[in-house]
Amino acid sequence: MSQGARRSVSENVVGGLGVDKELVVIALGGNAILQPGQRGTAAEQFENVRQTCRQIVSLLADGYRVVLTHGNGPQVGNILIQNGATEAVPAMPMDICGAESQGMIGYMMQQTMGNELLRRGMRMPVASVVTQTIVSVEDQAFRKPTKPVGPFYDEGYARKKIEAGETWIEDAGRGWRKVVPSPDPKEIVELESVRALARDSTLVICTGGGGIPVVREADGTLRGVEAVIDKDLGGQRLATGLEADVFMILTDVSAAAINYGKPDQKWLGKLTVQEARALQKEGHFKSGSMGPKVEACCRFVEAGGKRAVIASLTQALDALAGKAGTQIVPA
Repeated sequence: MSQGARRSVSENVVGGLGVDKELVVIALGGNAILQPGQRGTAAEQFENVRQTCRQIVSLLADGYRVVLTHGNGPQVGNILIQNGATEAVPAMPMDICGAESQGMIGYMMQQTMGNELLRRGMRMPVASVVTQTIVSVEDQAFRKPTKPVGPFYDEGYARKKIEAGETWIEDAGRGWRKVVPSPDPKEIVELESVRALARDSTLVICTGGGGIPVVREADGTLRGVEAVIDKDLGGQRLATGLEADVFMILTDVSAAAINYGKPDQKWLGKLTVQEARALQKEGHFKSGSMGPKVEACCRFVEAGGKRAVIASLTQALDALAGKAGTQIVPA
């Protein structure tokens, strides 16, 4: 591509990203960064992110404004392993581990996204924002931690940690794992910074892993807490706060389904939020997989969003066009 043609493409793309274009908040599943069975090397993760970025750049080329959020479960798990590798270096608490993962994943995504934009002849700034999410200290999750984090250990190791005040559970004969609270996200601390960047046509990467969990003290100061926020619920809070037009969850299945994994499984297309809530009450969406995704989509639409989508990462463009995935809309 000639320099003149490259400039023409760049100007057309950037010029088409005004505030009148639809704003889409995209929550990326873990498969966008680390595939099942992989060790999690830097090379593997960069290649996965590269494939993901190609999908996102195609959305930008079609004129959408995009804000990205992402999961961080495997990365935080690896950081926790590194935390316990030696007593010579003090282990860091969960909130700092979450911040570390946001920086690492943000770096990989913003570099790769910038490279892909350059390859396509598109000019757009990309920025990662280390993001805090406020939770309530009164949340019931703090009274009964249930979210497993980190690797499996033997019972002897777990008992020592329990004596030190941590909560651990035995997991179906596979070993013992630490469990932490998973409170409901209430507010994105850096929302206005993200809004300003997005308004200026910057592709923003933020709220990784649902955001770093913090509580607001009586004097207004913030304090990190030992917890994990569901990344889809955190993404919904971000999308609603930004008044996004579309909230899209990209995952490793083509859509939400009823009777998933059974002979009478049925993929779901377009649903009103009331229909989605009814299927939710019938128990079709499991808490450890599709449940939080459907809940996040329903919350977004109920808060005034135009549309929420659950789709495969490989079908992002078709899903935004309403041709793929599960589309949850107002009544």
